Amino acid sequence: MLYLTATPIGNLGDLTARARDAFAACDCVYCEDTRVTGGLLHHLGLKKPLFSCHAHNENSRVEEVIDKLRAGQSVVYASDAGMPGVSDPGALLAATCVDAGLEFTVLPGASAVLTAAVLSALPCQPFSFYGFLPRKGAARRAVLEELGTLRHLVILYESPNRLQATLIDLQTALGDYRAAVLRELTKLHETAYRGHLSELIPLFPEPPKGECVICVLPEGKQKGNAPDLDAVLCELLKAHSVKDAAAQAATLCGIAKKTAYQRALELRDG
Repeated sequence: MLYLTATPIGNLGDLTARARDAFAACDCVYCEDTRVTGGLLHHLGLKKPLFSCHAHNENSRVEEVIDKLRAGQSVVYASDAGMPGVSDPGALLAATCVDAGLEFTVLPGASAVLTAAVLSALPCQPFSFYGFLPRKGAARRAVLEELGTLRHLVILYESPNRLQATLIDLQTALGDYRAAVLRELTKLHETAYRGHLSELIPLFPEPPKGECVICVLPEGKQKGNAPDLDAVLCELLKAHSVKDAAAQAATLCGIAKKTAYQRALELRDG
């Protein structure tokens, strides 16, 4: 049997008894990072053969797992944190087992998606989970355009280094709706920031510590007050050309692009 096993997203106390039993009873463990899962096994007082299975070698490792299952071995697969197959490897293993006529099961547990959905305090049924947005270019614009058509909760993962830029892009694409940024989920310094996107953007002039989840609810009334043009432009100019910064600022602030462009030039040449 293959066990796709959820692991803690921060707090080790969130590992389930079933997961502990599976780690203890299995013949070997495949995992996203042997160092991370090795540390978890050490915490449990267990030693098992560990094999890496991540985004760059998943195709070749899947065949190894299938061979072991056919030989009657019990295999656990664990990603670094949370549920395998949700923005992490694991889906290919499951699909290959189905194709091969082999059984697998899922041991549920910690999930950043579900934790963030509830902690956001926003209506979360239904919701759409998009994982990490493409970093730039046409692929990013296409996903943002798709998000702009939704009218229910949207959940994203984001690096702290790109958090503010993504919040700005979301306000441009969706509008100034209610949102939440959930940081360091289940850890000692877990923090929830809630408000409209225009209120959250200024909170992150510097990248926060720890991984973040963004929840946005593109329904209901948008915040009436437009954000300050100079503040928006100053942030956008850190990562965008004058032209692109002005275009985004014009949308965010509800003003003409020409006006935003002129002010962007003034701020740049300062």
